[in-house]
Amino acid sequence: MLLELKRIKDDGDTTLGTLFIDGVFECFIVEDQEAHIKEWGEMRIPEGTYDISLRKEGTFHARYTKKFPEFHAGMLCIHNVDGWGIVIGNIKFKYVLIHIGNTDEDTAGCPLVNESVNSRTMTGSGSTNAYRKMYPKVARHLIDGGKVKIRVTDIETGK
Repeated sequence: MLLELKRIKDDGDTTLGTLFIDGVFECFIVEDQEAHIKEWGEMRIPEGTYDISLRKEGTFHARYTKKFPEFHAGMLCIHNVDGWGIVIGNIKFKYVLIHIGNTDEDTAGCPLVNESVNSRTMTGSGSTNAYRKMYPKVARHLIDGGKVKIRVTDIETGK
C-alpha cells in the first residue's frame, strides 16, 4: 500500500496537503512548516519515502486505544530507521505519528488528518471523522501482513 502526502501550501507556520491511498484521494493534511534547522515541534518531516508501521506503545497509543476501542491497533508511525525514527542527514525525528488535530498547535511534526481545510486560516476540520475513515484501511493492511509506505512530496508550498 502506498500513501502519498502532497503538500500544497506553506504559510511559514502551517502546511496544508492532501493524502492519497493507492492513488485515491483520502483526506486533507495539516502539518508544521518547512524549516531548515530542526526545532522540536516546529518542523514537518522532509520530502521522501518512509515506512509506516503500527506502534503499540506510548501515550498516544494508550489514548487512542480508549478513544477508538472499536478499531485501534496501534499508532500509524512514520519511520526510516529502527526505533521509530526518521534520520535524513543531521536532521532527526522520533515518533512521527499520523493522528487527529486541526492546527499546527496540535502537532509536533506529525501529519494531522482532516476532512477539509481552510487555506485562509490554515486550519482543518473534521479530523476525527477523517481518522475514523482512513485509519482502518491502513491498519488492516498492516495487520494482514502487508507493507505500507508513505511518499511525501512538496507540490507547491510557496508562501
